[in-house]
Amino acid sequence: MDGPVVGRCLTRAEVRRVDVRAVEEFGMLGLVLMENAGRGCADVLCRLGIDGPVVICCGLGNNAGDGFVLARHLDLRRHPVQVVVCGDPARLRGDAADNFRVLTRADVPIEVHGEQSDPEPLLRRMRGAHWLVDALLGTGALGAPRAPFDRAIELMNSQSCRKLAIDLPSGLDCDTGSPATPTFRADHTCTFVASKIGFLAAAARPFLGQLHVLDIGIPRRLLDEVLAAGSSPDEPHRATLT
Repeated sequence: MDGPVVGRCLTRAEVRRVDVRAVEEFGMLGLVLMENAGRGCADVLCRLGIDGPVVICCGLGNNAGDGFVLARHLDLRRHPVQVVVCGDPARLRGDAADNFRVLTRADVPIEVHGEQSDPEPLLRRMRGAHWLVDALLGTGALGAPRAPFDRAIELMNSQSCRKLAIDLPSGLDCDTGSPATPTFRADHTCTFVASKIGFLAAAARPFLGQLHVLDIGIPRRLLDEVLAAGSSPDEPHRATLT
């Protein structure tokens, strides 16, 4: 594990609290935090080495937005990159939708893979990848991945290339560390702000690979306050980055 806050773990509720307070109390922009997250993932991938196409499989939440930012930065560094959106891009909202609009104007190849799509084109695209990136589901996801995410995860897991998960492997519960069926099997996981409590579970380790904890600019005071306060399991879902 590497990163600025090794040894400090967040629950799902604490992740939500950090995100909301960063924007509402500290005046940070969600777009800036998402930019920092995606660029941080690009830095990690470049450090690990890219020797061929990178295929980024994105969902419809803010985890996908991190993937869109990653794609833009890889393209800027002249790495071949392909984005696959699993679902209808019209359902994207907020910062993720904004970054998708930027990406569509940046000449980065984008394919849409819906619930009823033939999986063969997606499988062919994956077979040519040097890296597969999971930007499907974030820490707010609960339960087993549903279509079309489940099929995308199964197809990614069937490939022998290198694999990276953004924030956490899709299908892994960030609180319990329990893997659903299916769960993405990453060689590397880039998580943000701090590790997640579920990553300590033995059941999570085969899916995480090497963990990289990335600083996205959250103030230290905010993180310290959230960790000191603990979390309430009944806190409403207001996350902006997961």
